[in-house]
Amino acid sequence: MKNKNLNSQMIKIGSGLLAGVLLPGAAFACACGCGVFDVATSSLFPEKSGGTAFVNYDFQNQNENWSGTASAPGANNDDKQLETQTFTPGVRYLFNRSWGAQIEIPVVSRTFDSSANAGAISWTSLGDIRLCGIYTGFADDLSSGLSFGVKLPTGSYNHTDALGDIDRDSQIGTGSSDLLLGAFHRGDIAGSMNWNWFAQAQLDLPVLKQGDYRPGLEADAAAGIYYEGLSLGRVNISPVAQIIGVWRGRDNGAAAAPDDSGYQRVLIAPGVEFNLQPVKIYADVAIPVYENVTGNQLIAPALFKVSVSYMF
Repeated sequence: MKNKNLNSQMIKIGSGLLAGVLLPGAAFACACGCGVFDVATSSLFPEKSGGTAFVNYDFQNQNENWSGTASAPGANNDDKQLETQTFTPGVRYLFNRSWGAQIEIPVVSRTFDSSANAGAISWTSLGDIRLCGIYTGFADDLSSGLSFGVKLPTGSYNHTDALGDIDRDSQIGTGSSDLLLGAFHRGDIAGSMNWNWFAQAQLDLPVLKQGDYRPGLEADAAAGIYYEGLSLGRVNISPVAQIIGVWRGRDNGAAAAPDDSGYQRVLIAPGVEFNLQPVKIYADVAIPVYENVTGNQLIAPALFKVSVSYMF
């Protein structure tokens, strides 16, 4: 049971952290941080052989200009809003107690508003697909594991609109092929029957670029605790508390805005999981408590996540 709870908690953190690979570009940037939702997703933390199908929904509305560690006048940034909704269906399958694989296929709906354009631009597109292998052979209870894979350049990175231009870092896809590396561990809190802890880290390293734009390297990490002693009828309820850290390097290339990209952030993310085996429902909200951005970038006051998974 604890492996299962941890599984969904990881949902929230990630597959939380919102990937900062899609930020606005030309003149200014928007600290998207969409990678946050890709850390600690439940699909990356199997509990036994077999499969899990899942759908994640992530939402953020970046509408506040930020510079350094403080809010800055909106007049300093041509970009005014970047609202993103991401629906990510996926499947994870563990072939045995050591090896598994996972695929995530995001569909992204985005609204981009800039004072340089004639109005807000809205469009929907396939995002960048992620393919990962999973190794959990370190311990019999699958409490430690590694993930490794690639992010494919399947998302549109050259969408155009009659209302105006869309900066390269505001596009849905990055156009880059990235290497993905991750690790996780979970365990009991000593002396407790119901309290557990977990930690995870993920690295997103762009290796191939298109259109003279390379998104910055991103490193995400999360740690938290959860309680699994509550129930309502046949529904097991697990409150979760976690802290998330994100480091994003500057974008580079002729189509990038290196002076207005790159950031560090820390978020706290309370959440809850409802376990109705074989179905799990997870929800959380991540609140930034520290932001340090390069130049002027748009930030979101909160990041929301809901995940539904089915084990088979």
